[in-house]
Order: sequence, then structure tokens, then C-alpha cells
Amino acid sequence: MSYLYVKSSPKPPVLKKKLNPKQRQLLAGLLFISGIAVFMSALFPILHFQLGYSPQFNQLLNPLSSQFYNPAVAVDNSPDLTNLSNWFISTSDSASRTTINNPSFSYASYNLSIPKLKIDSAEVILGSEDLKKSLIQYPKTAMPGQFGSPVIFGHSVLPQFFNPKSYVTIFSTLHKLKQGDEIIVDYDRVRYKYLVSEMYEVQPTDLSVLEQRFDGRYLTLITCSPPGTYLRRLVVKAQLADNP
Repeated sequence: MSYLYVKSSPKPPVLKKKLNPKQRQLLAGLLFISGIAVFMSALFPILHFQLGYSPQFNQLLNPLSSQFYNPAVAVDNSPDLTNLSNWFISTSDSASRTTINNPSFSYASYNLSIPKLKIDSAEVILGSEDLKKSLIQYPKTAMPGQFGSPVIFGHSVLPQFFNPKSYVTIFSTLHKLKQGDEIIVDYDRVRYKYLVSEMYEVQPTDLSVLEQRFDGRYLTLITCSPPGTYLRRLVVKAQLADNP
């Protein structure tokens, strides 16, 4: 028995069609326009905040802290602001970060809702540092309903990515609140209704936002400002509404 092996003829090479000069120019133009569109989608919300919202907020500058603040340094360092320890830029030469973890402090949690922003029963944890998992109340600030003010931090990104169920984006539209808007806190089986009283911006070095006033029952919300950056801090102050 004999075998005959027949070598198959090679397939002709596939010739890639080259773009003519007009097609190359068209492709380059489309890529350029796409790049501009992506850039503007990030820049426009920041400009809109700066021109449309920021002028409405009183910018409180603490001369004892802001004199050391350098925005260029803050941008270069690119701190991870999903960790609350990095929220306050140190004014010391050692550039150490504010540490909030206190091993002797017990963890507690409650819920916060902002109807206008469609934030419903967001968890607030006292004693945590991870803003990817919850809102965080700063330790040693008053509990809801008490004299003083719970100070609650939340993360923010560019407003177009806002998702009220994601803790990474949850405070991205906080700047849209106005005086009189409701903030609801459910703590220890009691519901507290706070009404927004004022909004302002501070430098990242300004620790005065943690101070407590004991002449009333207040609530403080803090996020980065403008949304998607960490140049400043937006502070929303609210006061406990009178019981009906």
C-alpha cells in the first residue's frame, strides 16, 4: 500500500488595506474630538460647581492652618481619600496624617437619609476609617439628638457618576442642598429630622469643623470640594427640627 502526500497550496496573504490621507486625517480628527470630549466631561462639572455653586458658599479661612496649605503639594501627593485618616492635611513638617482610630472606642452604627438627594438609609459607622464601605462619624463628636454635633464624612467623585447607593459616590451632589432641606437620622430606634441651616467651604487643614457647640442639637456633613477633587472641604450644617 502506498501513500501520496499532497502539499496544500499556501493561502494568499491577506493584504491590509491602507488608509488614504483623507481617511487618516478623518481618524485623527475623530480621536482628537473624542479626547476633548473626555477632558471636558471631567472639567465641566468642576467649572459648573466653581461658577454656579461655590460663590454661594462662605469660604471660611483659618489663618492658623491655611497659611501652611499648598494646593500644588496636595495634588502631587494624591492621598487616598477613601481613608478618613488622609482627610486633614497636616501642617507639621513631618506631614503626618490625622489618625482617628481609637482602640478603646466601641463601634456603633446608625442610618442617614437625604430625601432630596435620594440617599436612603445610608449606614454611618462610628470608629471606622474606610469610606468605601460607609459614611463615617468622627469619634468624640456628639451622637444624634444630643447637644453638640455628629460630624459625618462621606466620599465624593464627579457628579455624573453619582450613585446614592455607592459609598464612593454618595456625597457627590451634596452641594445641591439648600437651606431648609431635610436630613433624616435613625439612631437607637429614634428618628431625628435636621434642617440644613448653612453651607460653607474650608481648607483641608482646618480642624475647626470638628468643634462642638453645646447651645443646640446640630449635624455636620463634610465632603471634598469641588466634587472629584480634594482642594477644599464642603461643610453642611443642619439643626435639629422642633418636635411637632
